Amino acid sequence: MKNIAILGSTGSIGKNTLEVISRHRDKFRVTALAVKNNVSILEEQIAEFKPDVVAVFDEAAAGRLRKKNPSVKILSGEQGMIDVATLDGVETVVSAIVGSPGLVPTLEAIKAGKDIALATKEALVMAGHLVMSEALKRGVSIIPVDSEHSAVFQCLEGRDMEEVEKIVLTASGGPFLKKSVQELMNVTPAEALNHPNWNMGKKISIDSATLMNKGLEVIEARWLFNIPVEKIGVILHPQSIIHSMVRFIDGSVIAQMSVPDMKGPISYALSYPERFSNVLPPLNLAEIKELTFEDPDINKYPALALTYNALNAGGTMPCVMNAANEIAVEAFLSEKISFTKISRVVSDTMAEHKVMKGNTIEEIISASEWAKQRAGEFVDKN
Repeated sequence: MKNIAILGSTGSIGKNTLEVISRHRDKFRVTALAVKNNVSILEEQIAEFKPDVVAVFDEAAAGRLRKKNPSVKILSGEQGMIDVATLDGVETVVSAIVGSPGLVPTLEAIKAGKDIALATKEALVMAGHLVMSEALKRGVSIIPVDSEHSAVFQCLEGRDMEEVEKIVLTASGGPFLKKSVQELMNVTPAEALNHPNWNMGKKISIDSATLMNKGLEVIEARWLFNIPVEKIGVILHPQSIIHSMVRFIDGSVIAQMSVPDMKGPISYALSYPERFSNVLPPLNLAEIKELTFEDPDINKYPALALTYNALNAGGTMPCVMNAANEIAVEAFLSEKISFTKISRVVSDTMAEHKVMKGNTIEEIISASEWAKQRAGEFVDKN
């Protein structure tokens, strides 16, 4: 019986994780849950899975939950999230907090020797060198949950990295694949949230529409697989059947395919190195009939270019890019800026940043806070 803690249990990844666990209660026990402020869904999860400890980042929401659930140990604030991530007896932490707030709890979980099922890509975007060096030092396994990185992880299993020529991450292109650059200027948040293949949270849905999400995955792949950025590419694949590919030095390509359902990579991250049966519906290629691919248009998806620029700049630049994007996406969802201004806010913020090495978590957090403030000022000028 493996004890599991889930950071971000009320989000899309968290709920899918609990669904996978509910099918395998003989193998897993939910020991702890942590959320930002969605206590209504958390209450349902407490009733069903009976964790020992829960944490709510928002102090007021935690207070309301305590009054209604006096028998449950309820923590709050960032320290509460860290306490859940480092709880004694927990063997695997599912890191699924959206955005920069997931960095510190994930890093602390690694320091405590917990294996990580990683869905919080921002932890590696912001501080990949710190996170991976700490994992190596502690002998901690980091198993990717993102469908693209899970696909690469499976394709690389047992392979010599010297034989890898390129990792190719696939992207659906989001809801605006067929729209022109001019048409993107007038799209609404509701349209941007309407992803054709995946049911995701608001932030990741907007990032998918701008292709920033794919750029963040490029940075994540760089650290996760210890591979230089020039060996990581992106290709648009609207059907979302091939989740990523690896091309080897002999010209051969290995791809991982399945129907688009996050329960697949989540299940594999929890069960690794084994596989559970009957996780996903079988893939019927004859029924799908057609798989198509095209290179992304950087004029249409400038966010993708920004991520490569950030990686090449190194140090704190990826962290700054990520933080600025969080503010810009929030502003778009609040209808303060247009869809095409998201990348502009990020680009303007990056242009003013003086890159630091980012060798400490304090330096990373300081750069992130600076970027959020500066990006907010660019939003206000809009």
